Amino acid sequence: MKTKKLSKDKVSVITLGCSKNLVDSENIITQLKANEFEVEHDKTSDANIVVVNTCGFIDLAKEESVNTILDYAKAKSEGQIEKLYVTGCLSERYKNDLEAEIPEVDAYFGTMELPSLLSRFNVDYQHDLIGERAITTPMHYAYLKISEGCNRTCSFCAIPLMRGKHISRTIDDLVVEAKHLASIGVKELLLIAQELTYYGLDIYKERSLPSLLKALSEVEGIEWIRLHYAYPSKFPIDIIRVMAQTDEVCNYLDMPLQHANDGVLKRMRRHITNAEQKELIKNIKEINPEIRLRTTMLVGFPGETEEEFQDLCNFIEWAKFDRLGVFMYSHEEGTIAHDLEDDVSLEVKQQRANRIMEIQSAISLDRNSSFVGKELRILIDRKEGEYFIGRTEYDSPEVDNEVLLLAQENFCRVGDFAMVKITGFEEYDLYAELTEH
Repeated sequence: MKTKKLSKDKVSVITLGCSKNLVDSENIITQLKANEFEVEHDKTSDANIVVVNTCGFIDLAKEESVNTILDYAKAKSEGQIEKLYVTGCLSERYKNDLEAEIPEVDAYFGTMELPSLLSRFNVDYQHDLIGERAITTPMHYAYLKISEGCNRTCSFCAIPLMRGKHISRTIDDLVVEAKHLASIGVKELLLIAQELTYYGLDIYKERSLPSLLKALSEVEGIEWIRLHYAYPSKFPIDIIRVMAQTDEVCNYLDMPLQHANDGVLKRMRRHITNAEQKELIKNIKEINPEIRLRTTMLVGFPGETEEEFQDLCNFIEWAKFDRLGVFMYSHEEGTIAHDLEDDVSLEVKQQRANRIMEIQSAISLDRNSSFVGKELRILIDRKEGEYFIGRTEYDSPEVDNEVLLLAQENFCRVGDFAMVKITGFEEYDLYAELTEH
């Protein structure tokens, strides 16, 4: 006779990878909580069921995901947890291999299989929860995923293998979600997608990001809207005009360029040249002189010579990006570039990545020095040690510069906006004091 279980299931959702994965985890949490499960994020403590939301983007991310699965598989074998489920990009891409190698996992699910995952909890996907998403970020900002998938054919990128073709969400649905987020205290929306500028082409037959921005800017309570992951080729310049004309849209654009040498850009299948990238940057800054640009570069792509790498360095020194990150090329099976020889050594890739960040560090130091004595509006993210830490409209959480205020001299509340005067600077931080609150 089967005995009735007396203790109530507690679920822990573990998120690995990017902000898009975080939103997926938040949707899992929302669905489970609506079905009266006790759910926590990125903690296990006394949870008896664990859901690992994996990343499969590059080698390091895949390694972290596999190691995390193995850790929880061991915990299950030792009786510390009862059930283990795996979802996300790694599971989408390597499901059969994972099932064979780590059979301790109760079930694996792909990136678009939330209803199937929920069925393991004996609950159905609740469509009426669209827009009512729990968030795991601080309550004053949240990510808003405006589309899924990507139609681009960049030769180095495995995202289409894991996320499929581009699918936009409707403006109406996004406005409903934004209103819900505003109602729970969110003041800043960070718009994310695999490819932001493609938004709307599938459902509205035209690039519709400007229309979406106008609609979101009218949501009461939302004061900042931030744009992430724009593709440079055939960039819809109207986005910059809306940004310049709309107070709620931050003067900030995250536009990964990946490289600047024409040969490398062609091998990457980026559909743009060095000259076209320079012209685009000039046009963006002419339309909106206040804009701050973030980009990402990729070093060590197959065949990248010292001369091609130097072209990239020269381009960065010319463009003087306000924010910049760098990745080392990862040879991903299933991508177009996998047919090329991965002929740049790991040591050289690391040297080139370090060189890029040396150049950017000097640029950032010079940029930050120009803020001293100026007044800026910041959003207070957290208190850490002796400091309140905030961000300007030119900075996204976790990846960009921060503004530090001594707590004993400046009273702030996390989640509030404040006016500050910049008093000092480092390469990636500003120091400030309150002028008003």
